[in-house]
Amino acid sequence: MHSDLWVEEKFKDFLGLRLKVEKVLFSGKSEFQTVDVVETKGHGKMLLNDGLIMVTERDEFAYHDMITHVPMFVHPNPKNILIIGGGDGGTAREVLRHSGVEKCTMVEIDGMVVDACKEFIPQTSCALDDPKLNLIIGDGVNFIQQTNEKFDVIIVDSTDPIGPAQPLFGEAFYQGVFNCLTEDGIVVSQGESSWYALDIQQSLLKVLNAVFPQTFLYSFSNLTYPGGLWSFTFASKKYHPITDFDMQRVEQSGLDFDYYNSDLHCATFALPSFAKKGLAGLIGNG
Repeated sequence: MHSDLWVEEKFKDFLGLRLKVEKVLFSGKSEFQTVDVVETKGHGKMLLNDGLIMVTERDEFAYHDMITHVPMFVHPNPKNILIIGGGDGGTAREVLRHSGVEKCTMVEIDGMVVDACKEFIPQTSCALDDPKLNLIIGDGVNFIQQTNEKFDVIIVDSTDPIGPAQPLFGEAFYQGVFNCLTEDGIVVSQGESSWYALDIQQSLLKVLNAVFPQTFLYSFSNLTYPGGLWSFTFASKKYHPITDFDMQRVEQSGLDFDYYNSDLHCATFALPSFAKKGLAGLIGNG
C-alpha cells in the first residue's frame, strides 16, 4: 500500500480536512451509503459514511457525552430511551451507563455501519450486545410512526440532512417524536454547525417550535467536524435544560466523563452572539 495515504473530507466547495491514514480496515457499500473504517495516524480509528467523518476514537467522547448526558441529567428519571441512528454505538454506550435505564431501543437504518463498528471500533460499539439494548436495523421514521411505546428521552443521532437522514429533519417526523414521548419527555438531535449551517439550524428549530413548547440549541467543541464548533437541538414538553437541571445528580451518579460535567452542562447553552442573533426568537421559549 502507498505509504502516503490521506483521507480528505470536503465540505461544501471551499473547505477540507485531511487526515493521515495508516491502514484501511474496512470499505463497503450498503444500499444507503459507502461505509469506510480507517486507522489514522493522530486520531485512531475513524468511521466515514459517504466520505464524511462520523467518528474518530480520539474525539468521539465529546459528541457522545453531550448528545446523551445533557438530556439524561435534565430528565429526573429516564428509564426508557430511544436512539434513532447512532450506528457506531457510542450514544448507546453512554445511555447504558445510567443505572436507572431499564431499556434502550436503537433504530439504525444501515446494518453495515453497525457490523463494521462492532468489528473494527469496539471503543464505541462495546455496548451493542448489552441485554438492556434492543437493536433494530430499520427505518427510524417508520419506527416512530408505528410504535406504541412511550419514551422518556429520544436521541436523534443522525448524519446531515442529506441522503437517508433527510426525513429526520422534517415536521412530520418531530410530530411523531412528540407523540412517542412521555408527558415529560425530551428529544435531543444532532444540530449541525452555527458557522456553516445556520440556515439548517433555523429550519430545524422552526420545526421543533411548531411541535414543542420549549426548544434550545447547545454547542460543543470537537476536532473533526467542519468548523470544530457543533450543536445539538434540545426540545422538551416540560423541562428547562438549566432551571430543571440538578447538578448534584451528576455528582451522585458516580459516573466519570471525558467531556461532560455539571458546570459545562449550563455553559453549553450559552451561544456566541452571531448564533444568538441568527436564531433569535427560535430558542429558549416556554
